This record gives sequence, C-alpha cells and structure tokens, in this order.
Amino acid sequence: MKGRSALYRPTLGVEEEFQLVERCSGQLCGAIERVLEQGQTLFGEQIKPEMHASTVEIISPVCADIAAVRQELCELRRRLIEVLAKEDLVPVSAGTHPTARWQDQQRTERERYIELEEEEQDVGRSLLIFGLHIHVGIPDREVAIAVMNQARLWLPHLLALSANSPFWAGRLTGIKSYRSVVWKRCNRSGLPEVLPSLAHFERYVDDLIEVGAIDNGKRIWWDIRLHPFFDTLEFRICDMPATLEDTIALAALCQALVAKLYLLYLQGVTTVVLPRLYLEENKWLAMRDGLDATYFDFPNHRRLSMREAISELLDFVADVAEELGSQREMAYLRALLADPRGTGADRQIAIYRQTGSIDQVIRLLIEQTTQGVLEVA
Repeated sequence: MKGRSALYRPTLGVEEEFQLVERCSGQLCGAIERVLEQGQTLFGEQIKPEMHASTVEIISPVCADIAAVRQELCELRRRLIEVLAKEDLVPVSAGTHPTARWQDQQRTERERYIELEEEEQDVGRSLLIFGLHIHVGIPDREVAIAVMNQARLWLPHLLALSANSPFWAGRLTGIKSYRSVVWKRCNRSGLPEVLPSLAHFERYVDDLIEVGAIDNGKRIWWDIRLHPFFDTLEFRICDMPATLEDTIALAALCQALVAKLYLLYLQGVTTVVLPRLYLEENKWLAMRDGLDATYFDFPNHRRLSMREAISELLDFVADVAEELGSQREMAYLRALLADPRGTGADRQIAIYRQTGSIDQVIRLLIEQTTQGVLEVA
C-alpha cells in the first residue's frame, strides 16, 4: 500500500449467543442461572444471560487482531463446554433450535427482560433466536457513520455466509435464516436508513430517550449500528454460524471491510450508498436462499449469484486483509464458497433430507459447535 494513507487496524470484539441443550435429549434447557453460578469463576464479566433462560452469551475481550480473536474464542468455547458438562448440557451454535417452541421457554428473571416483554409482548416472547455480534473498533464517530452507511451494502453477504437457521418449531421452513424472519418483527430492528451525519443519529437517539420510548441507545437493534457506549461499529445481522472457524472468518471479514472503507474515506473516496429499500431486496434473498441466492447489483444493473457477489467482496478487501494478517480467514471463506456442502443451513437441510430425522440435525449441530475446540484443548 505504498504511497497511500496508512492502514487503520481496527480492534475486534465478538459476542456469541449459544443454546443451552441437554446432552441426552438434544432439547433446550432453561438452566441459565445454574450456568451463571458455575461459570462465574471461569468467565467473570464474559458470561451473561439473555431473554430466554435457555440462552447464554459469551463475550470476548477487545482483541488487537484476528489471531487474538482466534485464541480468545477457542478458549472461551472450551471453558463453556467445561462448565456446561457439569450440568449435563452442551452448547449449540445455530440461529434457531430445530424443534423448540418459544411458548415452552422460561424468561430470564432480570429487570431488563421483564421490561422487554412488557414492551414487545408476544413479539418479545417469540425471540427464541441466537445471533453473532461483531464489534469493529472505529474511534472517530463521525467517520463511523460514513463507514456504516457504506457497509450496509454488504450486510446481505454476511447474512448469506452465516445462514444457519432453516428450522422453526419442528418445521423445515424453506428459509435458510429463519432467525432473521423472527427478529424482523421486533421494533427498531433490521436495516438502518442512510444517516446524514453523527448529529442526525445522536438527535434521533436523544429524541427517543426524551419522550421515554427508550432508556438508552442499546435499545436500537439495527443490523449494523454505531454502539452507543463503545467506539465500535457493531455488525448484528449474522446467525450464530455452524462452526468456530465460520465465526472467526466472519469477524475477519467485518474487520477488513471497515479497515478498507476507513482507508478509502481518508483518501476522499466513498463507495455506493444505497437506500434501505434496495438493500431489503438482497437481504430477503439472502434470508431465503443463503449462498444459493441471486444478488442484485443495483449500481451496475447486474444480476449475480450470491457466491459471485461475495467473491467480489473478498477481492475488494484482499489488500487490507493481507496487511491485517487475515489471509487464512479469507482463504477459508473462498473455500466455503466452493464447498458443495454450503453453510450451516445447507448442512442441516442435507442431513434432514438424508435421514428424515430432526434428532440427527441436532446431533450435527452439537458436533459442529465443538469442532476444532476440544482437539486444541
């Protein structure tokens, strides 16, 4: 990158929402209080509850690079497996549980979730979904808004790569990210509009707080958001992917994308910023078809396959990925595009069609969640 602006190297943080599943039955278990008690010593502030008592969130520290993310996530997952084993539980990484019904789940008894249930009613109660949140550091919040407006273009790509929730309440839905369907019902979720400036965003948040609609900016749950308390862009569109390697690769891609857009911004270059309505077309196709989706390249009036569109994204960030040290992760994503087994959703569908058994799907999810973790340990 000789002769160009110095590359900004964003920090990374990852939040993973795991399912708490009984080892023998494969069913969700509302055991969060026991898990928190068991895990407090090993995790400290890096373990938290969510709305449903069958969910546990694991939070990485701030990581300087993707090598640190790999080390931290592997260790955190190993610890989680260790803690859950004491309760005869296993973690599952997927956007939905194949058979669970939200009506049968217990709510976590915390003030935040009681308030959320009151606000959202059955919409909130039905959020039996599990997502991956990736924080990418960006200290200049004005620049962060400009980068966010541009990064929205590639959110469908990230969703297609992470799609891992084809089942809902025992049904094969025909949607590869059914988690996205469920989440879409929630207020202040989905794709954000183009934000003209940081001042416009802050005014919006302040207006909502002043009228009592929200108590803080964390109640804005867009697919990508400027975090209200941290100097990060938070990518929130992904399902919990099938494997640890999937998660690490997605984190590396988000980091490379932000670094690339930040670099271009410093050079006075911006990429296309599309209105939300255009992006919704590609998000829907990514939700439904994952890597098999068609992608509408509206600026260039083209139709691509989603695999071709993701390949172009990887080409776009290739130079910064090399400087960031994430060539391994980019190569992994290119291999995933060529792999006929596809994403987690594709693998779930394939084993179900082969065996006719949802129990076999659940066993696959358990195996994939521990893949590459216990071997390292």
